[in-house]
Amino acid sequence: MSGSFTKKRSSHSSDCEQDFDGETKRVCLLSTCQPASPPISTEGQATSHLSPASPLIERWWKTFTTFSAEHKMKALQGLVPRCGAAHLKYLMELIRPQFQRDFILLLPKELALHVLSFLDARDLLVAAQTCRTWYTLCEDSLLWKDKCKDFDQDELNASMKSLAKRKSLVSIVSNPWKQLYLRKHRIAYNWRHADMSEPNRTRTLKGHEDHVVTCLQFFGNRIVSGSDDNTLRIWSASTGKHLKTLMGHTGGVWCSQFDGVDVVSGSTDRTLRVWNAETGVCRFILHGHTSTVRCMSMSGKIVVSGSRDASLRVWDIETGKCKQVLQGHIAAVRCVQFDGHYAVSGAYDYLVKVWDPLQGTCVHTLQGHTNRVYSLRFDGVHIVSGSLDTSIRVWNVETGQCIHTLTGHQSLTSGMELKKHILVSGNADSTVKVWNIISGHCLHTLQGSNKHQSAVTSLQFTDDFIITSSDDGTVKLWDLNTGEFIRDLVALDTGGSGGVVWRVRCSDRKLVCAIGSRNGVEDTRLLVLNFDV
Repeated sequence: MSGSFTKKRSSHSSDCEQDFDGETKRVCLLSTCQPASPPISTEGQATSHLSPASPLIERWWKTFTTFSAEHKMKALQGLVPRCGAAHLKYLMELIRPQFQRDFILLLPKELALHVLSFLDARDLLVAAQTCRTWYTLCEDSLLWKDKCKDFDQDELNASMKSLAKRKSLVSIVSNPWKQLYLRKHRIAYNWRHADMSEPNRTRTLKGHEDHVVTCLQFFGNRIVSGSDDNTLRIWSASTGKHLKTLMGHTGGVWCSQFDGVDVVSGSTDRTLRVWNAETGVCRFILHGHTSTVRCMSMSGKIVVSGSRDASLRVWDIETGKCKQVLQGHIAAVRCVQFDGHYAVSGAYDYLVKVWDPLQGTCVHTLQGHTNRVYSLRFDGVHIVSGSLDTSIRVWNVETGQCIHTLTGHQSLTSGMELKKHILVSGNADSTVKVWNIISGHCLHTLQGSNKHQSAVTSLQFTDDFIITSSDDGTVKLWDLNTGEFIRDLVALDTGGSGGVVWRVRCSDRKLVCAIGSRNGVEDTRLLVLNFDV
């Protein structure tokens, strides 16, 4: 079977191309090509040019059929040495097809599909070119659905909705799971290789004039940017159109949250405001803090805010009421996380506190840091805190015990992201590290000749990639699994002389970058990079 399989594979190798792991592999994207024809036996071809057998040969055949099995073996044993090379080659051409069997065709469909399920996606595409039967089996929806099982569920749902909206595709694609899988790999290829200067790949959103973009949210098809110009702006991620300007704060906006419906912002004017994202109307002004609202976290319709007044407040944004005031820190609250059950806060008093925000009680005070706490991540089980003391600590939320102290950075850990026990930390020492918070081991340090040349300002990571931004005016792409540098996605001409990338936010298909400068050499703007074009 292997001979005919190779033959069929090569006959269709020029149909189209798809990249799966950095190397260009020639495979057939079967949503647009026709299935291959069944293999043709070589037996008829091998005998078609010979003249009919003479009576003498026919009598010898009849005599041979009367031999016992042992005598037939001895007759062949004596015949083969008497043949020349051309005869032996011809004999091999006659014999080979007799041993070729399509085992997939002979199996029941359920067993055939089970065997094919062990092939990866690229091998499925190649195997489908063998014959029509294999093509039909390799198009099975459940096979391709299984290939999508490791996709992030939120991204998977969004991609399926997006695919359903593309009516031109739906009409020609019989297997949406296969199309989804191929689309995801095409997007991954674009992250690595696409020329972002091509039309429609990059959009520039200009706003906030020469001010600093202090906070950035990206949810669905909406982008919300907040600035020290006292405003927030809402943009369309697909068209780049400016949709709304949210005006009302009398001081710079320092933090925001967005759930697709409501925007909540905190300001140096000591208030929070709740806005309707569709209409731009301010629904509530939340008074209570006596200094700058520096951080906030939202779960459902409950927001927990932290302030330089050393307190946290719990707000119901449906009613605009303050439900609790959480007091216990003795210095400015710099960061907060809230999962709907626990709120976790980090402050300049070197402490991390765990709260029951609805009861208004402090559950744990986590002591260990020897300098200000600047960043937090919380997954419902593990708390991760980053400090000016250069360390990162991992805590158990139920017991309050420190599980690991992660060391290796040389300065302030200003930003972190946590997903599925993988932590990525960005530091003012210009390095980025990847950790396993269960083992406490550092998996990768993103450094070398392509590392950032100044403090890391922001980071994000997906299933495959890490995206980092810096004061050096670049946005860099790294391989999450290997820690290897892939390329610069953004490199400002003014990098190193004032140009800065302040914030990055991404989905699996788009990246939003907030760009500007502190000395006027770079216009303040957002860049939206689209990898699904």
